[in-house]
Amino acid sequence: MKRRKMLKTAVTAVGAAAVASTFPKPGLSSNHKKWRLITTWPKNLPGLGTGAQYFADQVTKCSGGRLSIQLFASGEIVPAFESIDAVGAGTVEMGHGAPYYWKGKAPASQFVSNFPFGLTAQEYNAWYYYGGGDKLCDELYQDAFGCKYIICGNTGIQHPGWCSKEVDTLEQFKGLKMRMPGIGAEVMKRIGATVVNLPGSEVAAALASGTIDWVEWNNPYGEASMGFHRHAKYYYAPGWHECGTALELFVNSKAWNSLDDELKAIVIQCANSTNVVMLSEFQGRSGPVLQDFIKNHGVKIKMLSDEVLTKLGNVAGEVISELAAADKMSGKVLKSMAKFRTEQVAYSNTMETAFLNARNLPFKFPS
Repeated sequence: MKRRKMLKTAVTAVGAAAVASTFPKPGLSSNHKKWRLITTWPKNLPGLGTGAQYFADQVTKCSGGRLSIQLFASGEIVPAFESIDAVGAGTVEMGHGAPYYWKGKAPASQFVSNFPFGLTAQEYNAWYYYGGGDKLCDELYQDAFGCKYIICGNTGIQHPGWCSKEVDTLEQFKGLKMRMPGIGAEVMKRIGATVVNLPGSEVAAALASGTIDWVEWNNPYGEASMGFHRHAKYYYAPGWHECGTALELFVNSKAWNSLDDELKAIVIQCANSTNVVMLSEFQGRSGPVLQDFIKNHGVKIKMLSDEVLTKLGNVAGEVISELAAADKMSGKVLKSMAKFRTEQVAYSNTMETAFLNARNLPFKFPS
């Protein structure tokens, strides 16, 4: 509750209110509402921006116009990293972003995104819908931000990054200027990298200018429009740091409570639909884009060695344990997710992992 009070009196929220006053106001009719959805993404960014737009369009359509949602991209009303403040203060009704962006305000939010060597996208969905994740996430957001939390997308496994030079050993990570968010960033700091967190609108320019050496953003489809392949030719794998990153819809609690049950159900079901559609879009589009990177742009795929991955895993375990011990809600969320992860690893070893290993055997198959 203390954090919520601080948010309501924050200078950023006041500033956001002043800026937002120049944009169309929400409708006042009890039967028809006009809401604004702010995002942390550039407009029409493949996967993330288009996913948020899909959600807005679906709610407007499925509600028959009773709840009309207008989307505003990062910076159009408030800067990306002030979105949660603006929604919590009631300046706008709802936002779409990545939970780990708010770790400085609520440390447990970075676990809500997922964590290194954690859950795949489908495992995360299973935890959220059937493992109590929905209640934990909502509890965190209600207390910390005064917002309703609803899952609204997933990127799937992300590449750990693009680099302008080869990095093969742990020693070579030391001093590397890197853009990476979330818990993965803390891991990289521990092994000596210099980490910065930049919004999407600034990342490509920073890589092109040499301000950063390494950029982590998403996966091939989500990165093609950013142009990273024009400035860095080494593309690293596997995605140890973000193995199924959840995206969020956060709704001002007062605004949420003003909706009738039917509109609440429509919002939730449209968010569920977006969760499936966004993940499918990333999966379906990334394969062809990756081949284009390799064949037409000279991109080289570099696999991190088992030695590097083992070290990263050990450091990740240390960081995760420390973060959970330092914050009560982080510990609560991690306890739930870690238990679920243990069960899923055992299950996956006889199912998905076993199948993927079998599929990679050198037998003849149509292509």
